[in-house]
Amino acid sequence: MTDKKDLIDIKTAYEELDEETLFIVSQTFKALSDPTRIRILHLLSTQECSVNEIADKLSLLQSTVSHQLRFLKNLRLVKYRRAGTTLFYSQDDEHVMDILEQTINHALHH
Repeated sequence: MTDKKDLIDIKTAYEELDEETLFIVSQTFKALSDPTRIRILHLLSTQECSVNEIADKLSLLQSTVSHQLRFLKNLRLVKYRRAGTTLFYSQDDEHVMDILEQTINHALHH
């Protein structure tokens, strides 16, 4: 049975999320709500790729890949390195990649 002291501790332990945190969380879930972005993140979880490599491997238009990478980069979910004139993209947030992997595993078990 829960006594009054425990209820008070539970109530005081809760802390409302600030607006910036709410925005970041909602944008992260927005990023993970798009099948194309999921495919790109899943690929980048296994290897670094250029825009053209992503487009080829996922059968997407280069412009589509560039647009989605821009969205993901703005959320700091992917990063890039430059080699000459080519940009190579890789995942940049282990926490989000863990969520993605767990969600994929969850889907595969149903």
